[in-house]
Amino acid sequence: MLRRTFISITTAALLATPAFADNHSKDIVDTAVEAGSFSTLVAAVGAAGLVDTLKGEGPFTVFAPTDEAFAALPEGTVETLLMPENKDQLTAILTYHVMPGKVMSADIAGKSMEVGTVNGAMAMVDATDGVKIDGANVVQADIEASNGVIHVIDAVIMPK
Repeated sequence: MLRRTFISITTAALLATPAFADNHSKDIVDTAVEAGSFSTLVAAVGAAGLVDTLKGEGPFTVFAPTDEAFAALPEGTVETLLMPENKDQLTAILTYHVMPGKVMSADIAGKSMEVGTVNGAMAMVDATDGVKIDGANVVQADIEASNGVIHVIDAVIMPK
């Protein structure tokens, strides 16, 4: 089952690549919308009031969970987080997926380190065998946008 899931994710990431070609003129939000595999993330960014921030000058490094990553959360989690009364918790989770600055995979290749996120918490990045952030695999890296870079991940990461 794990192998089939990995193959499916890898195939989906590879098939999504053309959607990201030459997107340097689009910001992070527009790039994610155009890709079509981040509708849950885009909805969450909107509910948290972070659209203008992620359309801003940046630069930002975004570890973007796919719709499948959000679907893997326990049932009802996404719906609960999208409720207006949970905006602070949703914002904390989403900003944990963002680092200030533009960090390309080549910048961290072969390294393992803690990195600061926009929400102020530290996340563990391990690029010694592939790239992982807090255990989530980067399934597609270095998708450049006009205001930063997106790295697609296969899980939603949570601040400690």
